[in-house]
Amino acid sequence: MSGGVPVQTLLRDLAEARGIALELLAGAGGTDRLITNPHPQKTGLALSGFDQYLRPGRVLVLGESEIRFLESLGADERTTVVRRVFAHDIPCLVVTAGFDPPAEVGVEADRAKLPLLRSRAATPLAMARLSAALDVYLGAACVVHGVLMDILGLGVLIVGESGIGKSECALDLVVRGHRLVADDAVDLRARAESFLIGSCPDLTRNHMEIRGLGLINVQDLFGVASTRRSKRVELVVQLERWDPTREYDRLGLDEAHYETLGIRVPMIRMPVAPGRNLAILVEVAARNQLLRNGGLNSARRLTERLDEELGRAREHAEIDFGDDI
Repeated sequence: MSGGVPVQTLLRDLAEARGIALELLAGAGGTDRLITNPHPQKTGLALSGFDQYLRPGRVLVLGESEIRFLESLGADERTTVVRRVFAHDIPCLVVTAGFDPPAEVGVEADRAKLPLLRSRAATPLAMARLSAALDVYLGAACVVHGVLMDILGLGVLIVGESGIGKSECALDLVVRGHRLVADDAVDLRARAESFLIGSCPDLTRNHMEIRGLGLINVQDLFGVASTRRSKRVELVVQLERWDPTREYDRLGLDEAHYETLGIRVPMIRMPVAPGRNLAILVEVAARNQLLRNGGLNSARRLTERLDEELGRAREHAEIDFGDDI
């Protein structure tokens, strides 16, 4: 979502899908304000005069300590403090743990058209859920032409030029018991600025386009266990037409990466040629990546053993047995 997520989305979508029950107490006229940062701020010092540390576009959270501090002030001083804080570019205010904020907070929220929300969740839980939910909406996103599969629990994105056989490979993988996430258009979204989540547009979910067959519904053909809604992308397999003049990696020691949205994912370039069973090769690539994720690199272990054997052979060859008598 470009620009930010409206506060009203917190009250509608997030409460339904993310389990964040939020109650609108005041400031209903400002629910179109945009949240532009997924990380809520709990800046108690802002109430005591250090409001310059408030960051625009971030949800401001008030927990028990902030509410108790406001209650300790006189009515006039409380109004002054609240007005000073509300003068900043804050999209909304969330009171946690079900506390009732002082009356002046609600009055000033209505005056400033600043949504005042309340959650029954404790402060750490409310902040964690808000941050996780907002990260989904505010993370960088793009659409990639390819197929996303769940292979043995590993999210594998298959990319390559049009007509190279991505969908046919994916269909073969589904027949082998793996799960389809998206075909043709894969929605990618950065999460926590460290990993990618892939999903399928609602319109084409569960469908595949197979040349010669047309559109098929994978879930109808193979059952509900053959598809899933989203998956973290942990490996990219790039299909390329076989080029006899090119040198291909034969040991598996070269480490290539696929980069998008500022995030790098391990990548394998797989040449396509008649007689090669792509589905089996992609499945083996996924199994091998699972081993690598667990710290087992077969190619590296083999080369290390070869180096050790060559080193020992070299030592024996350099032994001087003296002159013959």
